[in-house]
Amino acid sequence: MVGPLLETKLHVPRRRRGLVARPRLLERLDRGTEAALTLVSAPAGFGKTTVLTDWLTSVAAGQRPVAWLSLDQRDNDPAVFWTYLVAALRTAAPGVGAGALALLQSPRASTEAVLATLVNDLSASPDDVVLVLDDYHVVDAPEVQDGMSFLVEHLPAQVHLVIAGRADPALPLARWRARGDLVELRAADLRFTADEAAAYLDVATGLTLTTADVAALEQRTEGWIAALQLAALSMQGRDDVAGFIAGFAGDDRYVVDYLVEEVLARQPERVRSFLLQTSVLSRLTGPLCDALTGRNDGKAMLEALDRANLFLVPLDGRRRWYRYHHLFADVLHVRLQDELPDAVSGLHRQAAEWYERSGDRAEAVHHALAGGDVARAADLVELALPALQKGRQEATMRRWLEALPDEVIRVRPVLGVGHAAALMVSGRVEGVEARLRDAERWLSPTPDGAEEPPAPPTEMVVADEAGFRRLPSAIAMYRAGQALLSGDVAGTVAHARRALDLAGAEDHLGRGGAAGLLGLAHWASGDLGTAHRWYSDAASCLEEAGHVSDVAGCAIALADICLARARLGEARSTYERALRLVTPDAGPVLRGAADVHVGIAGILTERGDLDAARRHLLVSRDLGEHVGLPQNPYRWRVVMARIREAEGDVAAALGLLEEAERRYVGDYFPEVRPLPALRAQVLARRGRWAEALAWAQERGLSVDDDPDYLREFEHLTFARALAARSAAQGDARPVSGAVHLLARLLQAAEEGCRTGSVIAVLVVQALAEQTRGDVPAALAALRRALALAEPQGYVRVFADEGAAIGALLRAVAAEDAAAGYAHRLVAALGTGEDDVPAPAGLVDPLSARELDVLRMLGSDLDGPDIARRLFVSVNTVRTHTKNIYAKLGVTNRRAAVRRGEDLDLVPRPRDRPDRAAVPDR
Repeated sequence: MVGPLLETKLHVPRRRRGLVARPRLLERLDRGTEAALTLVSAPAGFGKTTVLTDWLTSVAAGQRPVAWLSLDQRDNDPAVFWTYLVAALRTAAPGVGAGALALLQSPRASTEAVLATLVNDLSASPDDVVLVLDDYHVVDAPEVQDGMSFLVEHLPAQVHLVIAGRADPALPLARWRARGDLVELRAADLRFTADEAAAYLDVATGLTLTTADVAALEQRTEGWIAALQLAALSMQGRDDVAGFIAGFAGDDRYVVDYLVEEVLARQPERVRSFLLQTSVLSRLTGPLCDALTGRNDGKAMLEALDRANLFLVPLDGRRRWYRYHHLFADVLHVRLQDELPDAVSGLHRQAAEWYERSGDRAEAVHHALAGGDVARAADLVELALPALQKGRQEATMRRWLEALPDEVIRVRPVLGVGHAAALMVSGRVEGVEARLRDAERWLSPTPDGAEEPPAPPTEMVVADEAGFRRLPSAIAMYRAGQALLSGDVAGTVAHARRALDLAGAEDHLGRGGAAGLLGLAHWASGDLGTAHRWYSDAASCLEEAGHVSDVAGCAIALADICLARARLGEARSTYERALRLVTPDAGPVLRGAADVHVGIAGILTERGDLDAARRHLLVSRDLGEHVGLPQNPYRWRVVMARIREAEGDVAAALGLLEEAERRYVGDYFPEVRPLPALRAQVLARRGRWAEALAWAQERGLSVDDDPDYLREFEHLTFARALAARSAAQGDARPVSGAVHLLARLLQAAEEGCRTGSVIAVLVVQALAEQTRGDVPAALAALRRALALAEPQGYVRVFADEGAAIGALLRAVAAEDAAAGYAHRLVAALGTGEDDVPAPAGLVDPLSARELDVLRMLGSDLDGPDIARRLFVSVNTVRTHTKNIYAKLGVTNRRAAVRRGEDLDLVPRPRDRPDRAAVPDR
C-alpha cells in the first residue's frame, strides 16, 4: 500500500564526518548534469551513496533543489514506485505532480499518461532539479522500466536524473550513450586511489600507517571502500597493525567474510546478538527491535551503534528510524542464516505481529510472507483488500496474492474474488472466471424460508466476514464487468440484475456498482432513458454509502446522457447538485469537484456564455487535478478547445485537442465522442477537409455503413467532411452519399430519443443539402433543428459552423417565426445582423444583410439570382434594395454601387469602365 508515505525515504543522507575529498568525481558529476541521465553503477560497498551525498552538498551542485528517493523491495510495485517518485520531486518542486498523483488513483490510468502529466508540470517549473534514485537495483518490474525509459526520453532540460545501484538497469543505455544523453560512474571510477585510501585510513583509524601499509591495503582491496572501512574497524585497538595488514588477503567474498568475522567477534555478545536478530529488518526503530530481541534497550542500542559508526544509517533527523548499511545487512543476514537458521522465520513473524499492532499492514504482510506464516499473511491480505481496492493498489494486491500458495487462495473465497477484481481492473480477464468459480463453490443457496445461508464447509477460511456475505453479489457483478468488457450487453444486464438481486439492503456499494453496470449497458446500446434511471439509482446508493466523490463521477455520466437527449437544463442541475455535495460548507473540497466545474463549463459553452464557462474552467484548474477524477485533465482541455474555437483561435483549439488525446484516460463509459473524431470535426469545419477525410479512411468509415450509436459521432463527422469537400470543390455529386448517410443517422437518433444527436445531424444535413443546391431541404432541416434547440438555448452547435451556415440562418431570421433565435445565432457567428458602424457621410448605417445585397448589386446577378444566393424570396431582395437606395440617397442600382464604393462599403473594381456593365434593374 502506498500510504502513508515514509518520509524517511525522501531524505538526502547526511554528509559523513571525515569524508575524503574526491574532486575528480565531483567534477564528473557536475559535467553530467548537461546530460539527461547520470548512472552510478557498482557493486555494494563502493561508496555510491556517499559520493552522491558529497556532491549534492558541494558548492557547484548545492544551488539546485534536490529530490532524493531511497528505494527498497516494496517499491517494485509500479503504483508505489511512481507515487514515491512524485513525492520526492514535490520536496524539491512543491508545485509539481498533483495531476500525476490523481491519475495514479485510477485503475485504468496508463503509466504514460501519469508521466506525461508529470513531465508537463516539470517543464513549467522554473528551477533546475536533481532527482536521485538510490538503490535502483531493487526495482526490476517491466512496467517501471518502461516508464523510466519514457521519463528519460521526455525529461525537460532543467531536470537531471541520477540513478545509483548495484547493477545496470534494464534501460536503453546503449542508445542514450550513443547520443550523449548518458554519463556513467562505475566501480573503476569509484575505487579509492592510493592517495584517497591513505587519506581515508588516516582519518578512520587514527593510526600512523606507513606508505607500504597503505599501498598493501589499497592493492588487496583494489580500492573497494567497504573493505577498507571494515579493515579500519578491525585495526582499531590492535597492537600488531603491520601483521594484520600482512595477513589481509583474498577476493572480495572472502575479504568480507573475514572482516565481518573480525568485526562481529570483537563486539560484545549483547551487541552481536542484537545485530544478528535485527538483520531481518529493512528499517529499525527502538520498539520494533525490542519486539524481536525480547529486550528493552532497542533505542539506546541504536544510538550507541550510530555513535560507533557501525554501519548504521539514520533515516530521519530525530534519530528514531535507521537502517543498516546494505552490505553490512546482507552479511549479517547470511551470518544469521548460518548460526541461527531456525530463528529466522520466528523473527519475521515477530516483526509481522509488531507491524500489525502498529497498523502497518503492508510491512506486516511482508514479514509474515518472509516468515512463512501463510495463515497470518492471508488474513492480513484479506482484511486489507477493501483499503487496497479503495486506494487503487491492485499491483500490490496481485503481488501479495501471488506470493500465497494457490491452495490457500482456493479455500479463501474472499481472497479469490479479490484476486479476480485485481485482474479485471488491470485489464486482464484470463484467470478471472477460474477464481470466481473457486469462490462460488463455497457458497450455498439459502434454503426456502431460511433467513441465513447454511454454515460453509469447515475447511473454508474467512477473515473478513462482511466481505464473505457480499460475495454472491460481488461474483455476479464481476461477471457483469466481464461481459461489458467483451461487448456482451445482454450478458452485462443479466449478471448485473442478479448482482442487484443478491445485494443486501444495506450493501449500498454493491447495489450502486450493480446499478452503475446496468446504466453502462443501456448507455452503450443507446437506450439513454433506461441508462439515466439506473445511473440515478447508482448515484443514490453511493451517496447513501458516503462515497461522495463517486457520486460526482455518476453526475458526469448522468449529465452526458442528458446532453445526448438535448436536456441542457437538466444536465446543469445535475452538476450543480453534485457541486453542493463535493464542496461542503465545512471541510475540504472533495475529489470530483474539479470535474463538476468542467461539466458546467461545457454546458455554458454550448449555450454561448463563454466568459462564464472560462470562469468555471479556471476554478477547476485552481482547485488542482488532485481533486479531479482521472478523466478531468482531458475533459478540461476538450471544453477549453471549444472555447478557443468559438473565439476564432483554431490553432489553439487543435493543440488543446491533441494534448487531450495525450492525457486521455479511459473508463467504463462508452466512448461516444472520441477525441480523434472531435479533432477531425474541427478540421472539417475549418476547410481542412482532406485531413478529416484521411482520418475517416483510417477509421474505415463509409457512407454505406449501418447506423450504430457508438459510431454515430464518427459518422456525423465523416458526413461533415464530405460536405466541406463538396463545397470547396463546387461539386455537389460526392455529397449525395453523405445525405443518405445522414438520413439513416437521423432516423436512428430519433428512434433512440437522442434529441441532441438529432439536432447535430439536422445541422449537418442542412449544410449538405445547401451544398447539393436543394435550398428548401436545407432550410427545412435547419428550421427543425432550431425548433428543437431553442428551448434549451443551444448556440455553439450552430455557431461553430461559422460562415457555412450563416446564409441559411439569415434566411430563417428574415422570414420565419424563429427569427429572434436565428438573429441571436447569427450574432454569435461574428457576422450578425447588427448594424455595422456608419461610415462618414452616411447617417443611417446598412445592416449586414443589406451589405450582402449591395455587394451582389455590383455583379451581373439579377433579382431572382440574388434571392437564390441569399436563400430568400425575391420580395425580400426588393425590400432590402429599397432600403439601400433610401439610406444611400440614390434611385437606381448603378448609383447605389457607386455610392457604396465611395463609402468603402463594397470593393472597387480594378477597371473603372466596367461600371457601365452594371445593370440598372
